[in-house]
Amino acid sequence: MSDNSNAYLAVFLGSKTGSAWQAWEALSEAERNARGQQGMAAWHAWVDKYKDAIVSMGGPLGKTKRVDKGGVNDIANEMGAFTVVLAASHEDAAKMFVNHPHFAIFPGERVEIMPVLPVPGG
Repeated sequence: MSDNSNAYLAVFLGSKTGSAWQAWEALSEAERNARGQQGMAAWHAWVDKYKDAIVSMGGPLGKTKRVDKGGVNDIANEMGAFTVVLAASHEDAAKMFVNHPHFAIFPGERVEIMPVLPVPGG
């Protein structure tokens, strides 16, 4: 993947203040556990379906620290996980995530897919 040809970064997003998260939190612990098991089974099925296209499984993301001219600060954002896939086109990469368990079962809200571009001058 040195030239990043046909590589796409998928970022899984969702807000803990959004309606999907609030509905998830309103479920009983047993219901959340059952949906979690269903979601993980669906996630594994998605991975199996696209295993030849997955460059990096990525993974869940933890708490965020922002570094800027003002120093280091703890912040919140909507990023929950990431994956890198290969596809013939941006559209094809996006189609891989239609009805993804991130938002079809889990309380995630969306997946944003963008091309990984070559490093300028690289």
